Amino acid sequence: MTDTTAQPALPDRLSVNPRSPHHVAEIFEHDIGIKLNGKERFDVEEYCISEGWVKVPSHKALDRRGQPLLMTMKGEVEAFYK
Repeated sequence: MTDTTAQPALPDRLSVNPRSPHHVAEIFEHDIGIKLNGKERFDVEEYCISEGWVKVPSHKALDRRGQPLLMTMKGEVEAFYK
């Protein structure tokens, strides 16, 4: 079974949040994965490959709008299609 739709190239920086200027909706039509330092992460909200960081939500802390606070983790970032 082959996918007939072409997958768009993954950008250097991508965000899950639709309010972000780095959100690209057509990327999320496909299943993507993120690796940080060789381990796949499933909780990434935003990433930047060239700067080498990912942002993940903290467990309980919320900002004043009720959104989870994001922690920045640095390392070697790799984005890929599953």
